[in-house]
Amino acid sequence: MTESTQQALLYARVLIGARIDRARRSEHGVSAVEWVLISALLAGIALAVGVILYKKLTGKAENLPLG
Repeated sequence: MTESTQQALLYARVLIGARIDRARRSEHGVSAVEWVLISALLAGIALAVGVILYKKLTGKAENLPLG
């Protein structure tokens, strides 16, 4: 690895480390985490409702007399 590549990687590591530290100290990140958790919860509920509806509808469809 060349000297300039090593310096560039070190610079990137320092920048990323600084951003992570700033995000940990900031209260703005808490709001984003809360939104992610709320979105995941709503997506899980929507998926559960979709699965329940699918099972009920396919069960009813299989019981239809088609002659």
